[in-house]
Amino acid sequence: MIRHHLSDALLTGYSAGILPEAFNLLVATHVSMCDECRARLQAQDAVGGALLEDSGAVAMADGALAATLERIGTDAPERPAPRRTSTGIFPTPLQDYVGGDSDAVAWRSVGGGVRQAILTQGPDSSARLLYIPPGTAVPDHGHHGTELTLVLQGAFRDETDHFARGDVEIADEALEHTPVAEPGAPCICLAVTDAPLRFNGLIPRLLQPFLKI
Repeated sequence: MIRHHLSDALLTGYSAGILPEAFNLLVATHVSMCDECRARLQAQDAVGGALLEDSGAVAMADGALAATLERIGTDAPERPAPRRTSTGIFPTPLQDYVGGDSDAVAWRSVGGGVRQAILTQGPDSSARLLYIPPGTAVPDHGHHGTELTLVLQGAFRDETDHFARGDVEIADEALEHTPVAEPGAPCICLAVTDAPLRFNGLIPRLLQPFLKI
């Protein structure tokens, strides 16, 4: 049962199309897993549709259609065709983005058995997959911005609560924590940020530029 959900602000931003790419990916993935957030998003979409219907018409700039079609043809990122596997760890939106399930991920070791795979990284957001063995702790850290962590397999615990498959932890500048993967299956998470993490230990701080966290 999913206990930790997306905020109204995130659902509103997703519905309005104003979230960064990495945050859009996490919201779409969580909504595909969570009946409650999917219903809340549908309500947000309905409100947005009603507002559009009530708003007055605005003339388009000359050449707007041609410019839009050109951007669709040149700026849209190419993604490999989704490859379905029998493991079923990744929900459909994430499989479509990655091009397969967890066995299609190019994992990179970051030490201590922990692995990561950066999915997208830009000036406004980044998304990465994390693979954390049972009982392993992520280095103690805070945040310069917002970090969302969606559990895809296994579970982790920190100073705030326990997070299992489908749960989302929303962390901001006020939270400092040391997530630890629970016993059982390795914890696989989708983590997105809009600013670098703030590590408290010397070694993680030294490695941070190389790991792009």
